[in-house]
Amino acid sequence: MQILKQVICGLALTICWQTAALAQQVWIGTWAASQQLPEPQNALPSADLTDTTLRETVHVSQGGATIRVHLSNAFGTRVLHLTSVYVAKPVVSGGSAIDPGTDRALLFNGQLDVVIPPGAEYVSDPLAYPLVALSDVSVSMHIEAEPGQQTGHPGSRQTTFYAHGDLTGAREMPAAKKVDHWYVLSGVDVQAAAGSFAIVALGDSITDGHGAATNGNERWTDVLAKRLYENSPKLQAGVLNEGIGGNHLLTDGLGPNALARFDRDVLAQAGTRYLLVLEGINDLGGLTREGNVTQQSHLDLVSRMIGAYQQVVLRAHAQGIKVYGATVMPDGGSDYYHPDAAGEQDRQKVNAWIRTRGHFDAVIDFDKIMADPANPTRLLPAYDSGDHLHPGRSGYEAMGKSVPLALFK
Repeated sequence: MQILKQVICGLALTICWQTAALAQQVWIGTWAASQQLPEPQNALPSADLTDTTLRETVHVSQGGATIRVHLSNAFGTRVLHLTSVYVAKPVVSGGSAIDPGTDRALLFNGQLDVVIPPGAEYVSDPLAYPLVALSDVSVSMHIEAEPGQQTGHPGSRQTTFYAHGDLTGAREMPAAKKVDHWYVLSGVDVQAAAGSFAIVALGDSITDGHGAATNGNERWTDVLAKRLYENSPKLQAGVLNEGIGGNHLLTDGLGPNALARFDRDVLAQAGTRYLLVLEGINDLGGLTREGNVTQQSHLDLVSRMIGAYQQVVLRAHAQGIKVYGATVMPDGGSDYYHPDAAGEQDRQKVNAWIRTRGHFDAVIDFDKIMADPANPTRLLPAYDSGDHLHPGRSGYEAMGKSVPLALFK
C-alpha cells in the first residue's frame, strides 16, 4: 500500500510539473504579413482559385516546438473553404519541393477542413512541429473556390506555387504556375518560454522590402531578426514585418491606412511587446505628386501626421506595448515623388517631432543613418536602390544593423 501511495504521489507531482511547465509557455508571432485586397494586377484570375492548391513559403524569425498558423479571409465577400492545409519544410527556398518526412496536416477544431467567414481570420489548432529559428516553412492549402474577393500580400519577395487539384501532400508541384505574392496566409506563431515576445514593424514599402531579392530574406527586419537571434539566442524574440508597399498613415493607398489596420496588424499579433513605426514618406510625397499645393495644405498634412503618430502611441500604450518611432528617410531625386523645398521642409518638421523626447518611447534615426552627409536631402548612394526612394540591399542591411538591440529586453 505504501509503495502504491508513493507511485500515485509521484505521478501527481509529474502531472503538476508538466502543467506548470505548460503554464510557463506563451504564444509569440514568428512570422506575419499584412493583409490587403490585392490590386487587379496582383490578384489571381478567379478560375485559378477554384479547386486550387497554393504552396507558400515563409521565413520565420523565431523557433519553437509547437506552432499554429493564421489564415485570412479579411477582404473576402463569401466564405473561404479550405479542404486541407499542410505544413512542411521546403527542400530549397524558392522551390516547390518539400521534404515529405516533415509534412504534417493542420487541424481546425479537430477537423482537416475549415470554413472561414467573410472578413474573418482563422487560427489552426496547435501542432507539435519543431521549427528552427531563421528557417523556412511551406504551407500548402487546397481552396475550394475564390471567396468573392481575394485577401493577400502582394509584396511577398517569396515565390508561391499554385495548381488545380488537391496537391497539399505532393512532394513537388512540377506543373504549377508561380507568382511572387502571398494569399490567405497571414501569420505563424510558436510556443515559447515565458518572457518571450514579438516585435512588430509597421511600415510601407521600405519595411516591406521593395527591391530586396526574391527568396533572399534581405528586408531590414530580416537583418534585425538574425541579429537578435545570434546575439541573444535565449531571448526568443519574434520579428513581424507588417509593411505594405505604398501604405499611408492617413489615407488608403495600397492597403488600408496605418490606423485602419492597426488592430489587426499590431494589437492582434501574439505576444507583441514592442512596435517599430516607419510610416510617412508616402503621405509626404503624395501631397504634391500631382502638382503644387497651398502652404496651408502643407501645414495641415504635418499636423495630421503628428496626430496619427499620437494615436499609434496612445493605442499601443493602452495594451502595454512600447513604441519606437523611426524618422522618415530622404527621397530627394525621386522621379516618383519629385519632392521640392516645401516637401523637404515638411519631412524635417515631422522628423523633428519624432525626435522630440517624450513623444515615442525611443527613436530609431534612420534618416541620420541613411542620408548622404554631403546632401542630406538624398539617400547615401551606397544605400540607394537607384530610385532615390527605396534602399538597396546594403541599405536594408545598414538599417537592420542600426537598430539598438538594447531596446528589446
